[in-house]
Amino acid sequence: MKIEQIYTGCLAQGAYFITSGNEAAVIDPLREVAPYIEKAKKLNVSIKYVFETHFHADFVSGHIDLAEKTGAKIVYGPKANTGFEAHIAEDGEIFKLGEITIKVLHTPGHTMESSCYLLSDHTGKEIAIFSGDTLFIGDVGRPDLAQNGDVTQDDLAGILFDSLRSKIMILPDDIIVYPAHGAGSACGKSMSKETSDSLGNQKKFNYALRADMTKDEFIKEVTAGLTEPPQYFPENVKMNRDGYESIDDVLERGDQALSANAFESKANLLGALILDTRKPEDFAKGFIPNSINIGIDGGFAPWVGALIPDLKQNILLITEPGREEEVVTRLARVGYDFAIGYLDGGFEAWKKTGKEIDSIISLPAKDFAERYSEVDIKVVDVRKADEFESGHVEGAENIPLDSINDNMSSLSKNETLYVHCAGGYRSMIAASILKARGFDDVINIEGGFGEIQKTEVPLGRLV
Repeated sequence: MKIEQIYTGCLAQGAYFITSGNEAAVIDPLREVAPYIEKAKKLNVSIKYVFETHFHADFVSGHIDLAEKTGAKIVYGPKANTGFEAHIAEDGEIFKLGEITIKVLHTPGHTMESSCYLLSDHTGKEIAIFSGDTLFIGDVGRPDLAQNGDVTQDDLAGILFDSLRSKIMILPDDIIVYPAHGAGSACGKSMSKETSDSLGNQKKFNYALRADMTKDEFIKEVTAGLTEPPQYFPENVKMNRDGYESIDDVLERGDQALSANAFESKANLLGALILDTRKPEDFAKGFIPNSINIGIDGGFAPWVGALIPDLKQNILLITEPGREEEVVTRLARVGYDFAIGYLDGGFEAWKKTGKEIDSIISLPAKDFAERYSEVDIKVVDVRKADEFESGHVEGAENIPLDSINDNMSSLSKNETLYVHCAGGYRSMIAASILKARGFDDVINIEGGFGEIQKTEVPLGRLV
């Protein structure tokens, strides 16, 4: 028996590849399924099951493509209702995989179909639990994503409390907890950077598993401080539940090289969004007018999901040469299936044509400090509200990046905007969006608040 955690940092997501004998199972796979199939061939095993812990909101799972390509059976827990062929398991149902067994534990609360999978070895000893979004390391799944007119987040939190105590906390302390996410995911609020732990440790240190906690205390703590979920979450749930286009078709459509003229023509005729995924510092030096910068080497997929409201939007790509397929794949992971091509040769090819380009001034923090002391300037801080409250430039306006599309009314197109975040990644995204919306005089502060703190610029603090 072997358990392999396949962790994807951009999504803070853990998929699992489990083998026993000549059989394998995959839990919560990513959209691109070729790596799992290649792994199975290399190990000379057949993928028998694709286990899904729930209908994921933060990414599109690869269950459908993986099942079609391998003949594996898709398994969901009770109360799941799918638009494709799947086995809806009963609570307590046991699946045989080689010499081991995997038992379904229905654990509603994060969502009503949420289930965990308990793995036992050939002797019957319970070894590990794959907890999905029910139990994280240091946290539990947020209970607000599946609320509707009949079921509130408090109702779901109460159901989650019961699930944890009746199904998980009764298990042996030495079993290993393998969750679907770690720190950085929007599916919880205080997850650890660790991606697995013993259940006994979690009973000691996870606030939600305190033995003396009442249900009312649990509901209060687990619902406190929940931020608005990203707007793409419901669309990803729908795709995971009802079905989606094959990843092969998505890649074929997006991985098309376009000349500068063809690229420009598609942008004009189709109203496509131009997404530039280069490094922020490279984007600042020159870019195609009205393009948006979301760097591939940052929190790419979640920021795409937060800032591009229409998942069916046609998208044209500018990437670093050689990374085109990677970008299309990472867009598809969060349901953006309509990339329609990329600029062949990247931005350098555009420059060679002599076509119009734009740029953004990036100002070192020390130079910003000099300007701040001399004139009354408009500073826009695009960090999260809690970051802003812990320390900020005096007089700065806080417009968190994930809400910038809806909160520009306080800004004037007739004044210079000095934009910063913590380190520079988010501020360049914000600056590119502002530029595309007609704010021509935008300056990015290099190094963000981290560098500003090293200057004499006066700082305020709310907490």
